Amino acid sequence: MAAESELNTGVLLFLPYRALENRIFATLAEAGYDDITPAQARVLQRVGPDGTRLTELAEQAQVTKQTAGFLVDQMEKTGYVRRTPDPTDRRARLVCLAERAWAAKEIADGVVAEVEQEWEAHLGKRRMKQLREALTALREITDPWA
Repeated sequence: MAAESELNTGVLLFLPYRALENRIFATLAEAGYDDITPAQARVLQRVGPDGTRLTELAEQAQVTKQTAGFLVDQMEKTGYVRRTPDPTDRRARLVCLAERAWAAKEIADGVVAEVEQEWEAHLGKRRMKQLREALTALREITDPWA
């Protein structure tokens, strides 16, 4: 493995994210939510509070519409999402979070808060604030949905 000074910024951003994601999945599994995959979660976390069209989920998760449809089908069977008519277009359907997803999200949000507290304890309040500010500023040029 490359020395720390040789790691590019993308890898340095990915490593803590992966550690956070692993903690979330481990905690969810312990709580009985062991039937959600990382691929499903990437689609699930993009479902808006009032539902989201499949085409938007696919675009935001950067997968094909067919892949997003397959993942949504799986999550519908396991009770994480439901499809409902889109009130703005009768031909379209919205993917909405079901109660099981809201319950899992509450657990995941708790893990995120816990990990962020650990990071702040490690980095200090000032550096954690600077990290959040820098990453938030980067969204301006990296996040098309910001």
